Amino acid sequence: MDIVKDPQELRERCRGWQRRGVVTGLVPTMGYLHAGHASLLRIARERAARVVASVFVNPTQFGPGEDLDAYPRDLDHDAALAREAGVDVLFTPSAEAMYAPGAATWVEVPELSKMLCGATRPIHFRGVCTVVSKLFLLVQPNLAVFGEKDWQQLAILRRMTADLGFPVEIVGAPIVREADGLALSSRNVYLTPEERAAAPHIHKGLELAASRVAAGERDPGRILAATAAYFAERMPAATLDYLACVHPERLFALDVIDGPALFATAVKFSRARLIDNRLAVTATPS
Repeated sequence: MDIVKDPQELRERCRGWQRRGVVTGLVPTMGYLHAGHASLLRIARERAARVVASVFVNPTQFGPGEDLDAYPRDLDHDAALAREAGVDVLFTPSAEAMYAPGAATWVEVPELSKMLCGATRPIHFRGVCTVVSKLFLLVQPNLAVFGEKDWQQLAILRRMTADLGFPVEIVGAPIVREADGLALSSRNVYLTPEERAAAPHIHKGLELAASRVAAGERDPGRILAATAAYFAERMPAATLDYLACVHPERLFALDVIDGPALFATAVKFSRARLIDNRLAVTATPS
């Protein structure tokens, strides 16, 4: 595995693969890699002859007061995990290499970015779309793999890719969880022991919501109220950022569940804001 810092060097390397018709996969990350990231890398490795992974804590997707400076970093660990997963090139640029002085161009999908995480992180997805567009232009991959834990991000990037005509297949990868159900996240390291003990109830609450749909409940309001009450009882020290039942692709709030429904949430602990989701599917329309 080669570690490349210079965007132009990465571009030339990938162009050489393209000239030979080599199928290329891309896995963008912000580093501090864990088993969830490893699953994305394995999917890319299975589907592509060459795999590029990026480790870049993208400053443009952090808002004022967020954890840009404190975001966990361990490049040696990341390189070891990426190498073990079969990555060919690990791209580790600086912010200055990715954003020229005075850069003033953004890529965004406003309609899908204004709800859920976007309601409290208004510039987040603009930063995500912009940096992913830059990576697509540098690597020109055949496919790119993203985790379903960040469901809203996945939906936005699929829309962006379709709208801008990027010839890239967006591949969604299932959520990887701890044995107790907590979704893997680089920010889990922020949790205190007490918060870590409570955090699995995020997943358990979403499972209860999905079970109500399976049992025949079709009113999102009743399900969300019951789920919020469960969260308040089991995670009293946490703050609910949002809890919603939305259309899985268009992300608007559902008034009635008559097809696939995504239950999505963000929960704030003292230093960690954790997201999770659960797709619920009705057997037949009500």
